[in-house]
Amino acid sequence: MNNIFNFINLHNGEEKKDKVLENVTSNISFRGSNLWILACAIIIASIGLNVNSTAVIIGAMLISPLMGPIVGAGFALGTYNFPLLKKSFKNLLIATVVSLMVSAFYFYISPFKDVQSELLARTAPNIYDVLIAFFGGLVGVIAITRVEKGNPIPGVAIATALMPPLCTAGFGIATFNFSFFLGAFYLYTINCFFICIATFLVIKYLRYPSSIVDSKYEKRIKYGISFLILVMIVPSSYLAYNLFNEKKFTKTADAFIQKEFDNNGYTLIYKKINYNTTPKTIDVAFLNKKFTQAEIDSYNKMLADNGLPDTKFTIRQNTSDLKSEILSEISKNNTNLSEKDIAISKLRQELDTYKLSDSTLVKELQILYPTMSDLSYGKVERYPLTDSAKLQFVVIYSGEKVDQTQLKNWLQKRLNEKNVEILNNSEK
Repeated sequence: MNNIFNFINLHNGEEKKDKVLENVTSNISFRGSNLWILACAIIIASIGLNVNSTAVIIGAMLISPLMGPIVGAGFALGTYNFPLLKKSFKNLLIATVVSLMVSAFYFYISPFKDVQSELLARTAPNIYDVLIAFFGGLVGVIAITRVEKGNPIPGVAIATALMPPLCTAGFGIATFNFSFFLGAFYLYTINCFFICIATFLVIKYLRYPSSIVDSKYEKRIKYGISFLILVMIVPSSYLAYNLFNEKKFTKTADAFIQKEFDNNGYTLIYKKINYNTTPKTIDVAFLNKKFTQAEIDSYNKMLADNGLPDTKFTIRQNTSDLKSEILSEISKNNTNLSEKDIAISKLRQELDTYKLSDSTLVKELQILYPTMSDLSYGKVERYPLTDSAKLQFVVIYSGEKVDQTQLKNWLQKRLNEKNVEILNNSEK
């Protein structure tokens, strides 16, 4: 048993405590070169978020010296060294304000203000961010207290991701999007706090000498830290629960679409699932399949039985529904669909406006009006001088003249068409 404890004992390979304190203290200050390095790292991270480049963002995180005052604060809490804690908080505040100012200035003057996926990823923190910050902080402080530092520190800088949330908060300030600012700054606060807590726990475990001897005062500090942990974890736990429900809803909606449409051979060209509306919505469009309103209503009734209550299902299939913005989104998001497929889909939508599938119409007309011959009909576009082009149903026939008013009224009722024109080829 002793061999097992020795195997996992953190005291093995531990650096001298006074030397660790010296190293931590020297990395706290933000003056001169440290401040310049921080500002440059912030600009690099902001550019990375602006152009949606993960590699550039990682580079900025490796450059950033932000870990210093955070670890210093955790170290100061663990040893109850309040002068060091005050110094750490002061320098962390300076670093935070400078970072927000630099990133906000960059995004304010940047001509590109599109919200990229890397920006969005930093606006909704949850319990997983707490775990990443905590275990990243554990790795960081364990490495700092070793004689052989090894190479975990760069990995900790990348994993805990202090830079991107700060830059995203700066983006929120520059664009006056305060929901972005609050979400990103909350993520930054979570990262700072739980790196600090991880440092505090390791320092207490390694029994670094305390600067106070009053046990009651020490207990009050522990209670205060416990309360702050609770304050930080509760909102992030709620956000994680909400994220879980959103992922579950998206997965269920995808399964419903696959079961009812993909498995029946209908080619899906557009899909948009929105969890954050009331009711939740599922919008889809298909390449060439047309659905009646009764069919769409039946699909909506099936949603609750398929685990999708309080959800509205919409099929976009009219010309007005499949506008250019939807088609551009289709071509952008659906990598399995070629531009040729998109063009064919659009062309079919246009042809459907002219399509006539009533095979019995000619027979009925010949029964009602036996004197009509050489009968032809279809939809054409008319261009009135004072109006835009309009579709009109036209009947052309030869033979004796018929009561055109009666015929027009009958065709309007029969075809549900408002614009009907009757032409007789025999008239001169």
